[in-house]
Amino acid sequence: MFEPCECGSGKSYVGCCGRLHGGAPARDAEELMRSRYCAFSRGNTGYLLKSWAAETRPLALTLDPAQQWTGLTIHRHEATGPYTARVRFTATWRLGNRTGRLSETSNFRRDGEGWVYIDGMTG
Repeated sequence: MFEPCECGSGKSYVGCCGRLHGGAPARDAEELMRSRYCAFSRGNTGYLLKSWAAETRPLALTLDPAQQWTGLTIHRHEATGPYTARVRFTATWRLGNRTGRLSETSNFRRDGEGWVYIDGMTG
């Protein structure tokens, strides 16, 4: 049965973000960004912490299980150096009767075979 990936790629979860959640390295910063959005959607805090750069990673991460992530739009993905990149995105959510959006420009770094999230600026 085809289970679409929450990241909006149009691919199946297994063939898209599921690969990364299972341990495959991200090929670029956008792929990591999509997999992190999907992890937020699924409540996968272990993956979120693992894909976060050690120097900026929180000790713990608590997600609100009532918050539903409802969409992801990638506006821009650009290399900022040989091993760094930036992704501008908007994610939408619903919590009870409230809806909202998170717009962020996130910074990423190549780390070994894959990529890690460093930090981001909202707005």
